Amino acid sequence: MADDKCLFCKIINAEQPAEIIFENEQLIVFKDIFPKAPVHLLVVPKKHIASMNEASEEDSELITHLMLQLPSIAKANGIGDGYRTILNTGSKGGQIIFHLHFHLLGGGSGTLPGF
Repeated sequence: MADDKCLFCKIINAEQPAEIIFENEQLIVFKDIFPKAPVHLLVVPKKHIASMNEASEEDSELITHLMLQLPSIAKANGIGDGYRTILNTGSKGGQIIFHLHFHLLGGGSGTLPGF
């Protein structure tokens, strides 16, 4: 169920613009508006799940699907040879938008700390 106030739900429902890179029935991928790397994508399930803490056993297929799409999304965006995935959970874990999402970052040598 979508959250009327959630920015990512608004993007999913085409109520908020975003530079969409990929989309299927279960997820949407778009560019981060404040990129931390040459390629910085957000991989977002279409189902509203506030954070990993709220994910349940019924979400396991969706989360597995999302995770298994990461390599092909990275490859399609020129970073298949090396990338970082980040999942922030809760405000103390750095989560700002409370809709489960993975950051997919890469591009360029030495552009990411510890990369």
